[in-house]
Amino acid sequence: MNTKIPFQLEKDQTFFESLNGWLGDTLYDDLTEKGFECRDEQIYMAFQIEQALKDNKVLLAEAGVGTGKTIAYLLPAIAYARYTGKPAVISCADETLIDQLIKEEGDIQKLSEALDLTVDVRLAKARNQYICLKRLEETSQQTDEEFVDLVEDQLPDFVYADRSLQSVSPYGVRSDYPYLADEEWDMINFHPIQQCAACDIRNRCGQTIHRNHYREAVDLIICSHDFYMEHLWTKESRSRQGQLPLLPEVSMVVFDEGHLLEYSAQRALTYEVQQQTIVQLLERIMVDGIREKSLQLMEVLLDVHELFFKQLRDHAAYHDTERLTIEKNDTMLSLAKEAVSLSNQLLEEFVFEGELYVIPEYDLKIVEEYLEQYIYSMELFSNENDAVDWLENRRDESTLLIMPRLVTSILKEKLFTGKMPIIFSSATLSVENSFDYLAYSLGIEDFQSFSIESPFDYDEVMKIHLEQGTRDEQIARLSQLLEEEEQTLVLFSSRQSMMEAYEQLPIEQSVMATYEGERSLSSLVKDFQQRKVSVFFSYHLWEGLDLPHDSLTRVIIFDLPFPPNDPLFEARREAAEDPFDEVDLPFMLLRLRQGIGRLIRTSEDHGSIHVFVQPDSNELLPVIERVLPVPFS
Repeated sequence: MNTKIPFQLEKDQTFFESLNGWLGDTLYDDLTEKGFECRDEQIYMAFQIEQALKDNKVLLAEAGVGTGKTIAYLLPAIAYARYTGKPAVISCADETLIDQLIKEEGDIQKLSEALDLTVDVRLAKARNQYICLKRLEETSQQTDEEFVDLVEDQLPDFVYADRSLQSVSPYGVRSDYPYLADEEWDMINFHPIQQCAACDIRNRCGQTIHRNHYREAVDLIICSHDFYMEHLWTKESRSRQGQLPLLPEVSMVVFDEGHLLEYSAQRALTYEVQQQTIVQLLERIMVDGIREKSLQLMEVLLDVHELFFKQLRDHAAYHDTERLTIEKNDTMLSLAKEAVSLSNQLLEEFVFEGELYVIPEYDLKIVEEYLEQYIYSMELFSNENDAVDWLENRRDESTLLIMPRLVTSILKEKLFTGKMPIIFSSATLSVENSFDYLAYSLGIEDFQSFSIESPFDYDEVMKIHLEQGTRDEQIARLSQLLEEEEQTLVLFSSRQSMMEAYEQLPIEQSVMATYEGERSLSSLVKDFQQRKVSVFFSYHLWEGLDLPHDSLTRVIIFDLPFPPNDPLFEARREAAEDPFDEVDLPFMLLRLRQGIGRLIRTSEDHGSIHVFVQPDSNELLPVIERVLPVPFS
């Protein structure tokens, strides 16, 4: 593969001076001759990124829809990767954005063809986006669900071949199985308790094969924010354990839809304790020949663990989200501390069990690693600290989650060190012309920034309608609007709100609609784009969804996207002097702008936006109107 810098370096110029000239020639002339629009906003953005690379700075690049942000950052990223000899990372908000970036008709392929430039781009998916062969095998033994057989039949021949591996190819990512519901996928994908280093079939694992593949990238590695944050948090611990970091050393990072990075950082630092996981793991090693003392400790630990989770369930307050507030009491905290003590004793006994070789080594390693994480999590929960905790019910199983209250200091220490240029790209990084909300939440102190408007004439192509009414009136209005068949995206603030509205649709409308979670998100988006369904209900796709032309002509914002009243946002509110103005309102306005931005993606697009608000929201209307691209009709 040709890895040369895509322009001639002049002896009397620095790399950055040559890069500046190449960007101008490419955007003004070369791409325009190949049919690309010459956009002043795009050219300005590319030059600002070039300056940030030169200065080794953090750049907050806010550019409206239609700017051509992707090409504006791809060109300098590819050149800089080849100049430094280290790939650039393009980190996207979620897997849907990744799929759109690398699709056959996407910007990377268009750029490659237009410039006759072979771009080496490789994917680094989050670990839960891969099948785990061990979990697939366990699920196959525990259930007779038809989907398990379908997945097993789709595995490559080399996975279970009784011979040495001659050649392997990447396989086993979520997008390979569009027919699986999210609940089914979660039964066979990678789970953090799995110990890949001790797995006897890790060399045949799709995740391992993919990782070896993307480590050799020359130009671009594309991943999700969640994956990049996991890499950041685990980099030091993996090195201590003699493992390679999840990502190789890179030259720069672009955070596409960078306003969502904080939430990925929080998720990556969140510890989980499931109700059933420890039960399943300990029962797995209760084999014949295990010492009586170890067996008794395990049985007592399971009893204490069950009592602890009963306390959690009995003292959990429900909200309109999946996160339940926990009302702690002395009994609950005492049980957590007792579980920690028993777990420590059990780890000491496992030293002797390991010497007896009665318990399979892989199983024992999994339990030891899980108990260490269990101890750390339960100590965080039971001690006075700055953590936030809540309860969730997942597939009829209770899960305790513990997360640091704020991630700003950790991000400042591990990411924003000034050692590498970092670009944030989004149409919405500021709140009422200020970048302070985003910079403060991420711990960024020194940064460059700019904001440029969209080149589109929204007055000509978009109408925004205000729809005021009670919840019942909104359901009726939604149904009325859907009688006019258009390609319609309906956005909700939560899954619960989405399902309530979907279930109240008349049957003749619901059969023409699909909703997030029904199948893999990428397959739902594809069906919607191909008009197999005309209505798409979603609570996540406020940003990143790119459906140009008549693939999408109407967006209905069913709820104003305020943050939920859950423990995570309650913690942020407690840390604010004015919770509504500092937390709730900025979050809502950013997300609202993103949702509206789904409609007009190219200069040929047109359509309508319908914003549903409650009757008591009149005082918010002037604030909302200030961030709209056009006034309410």
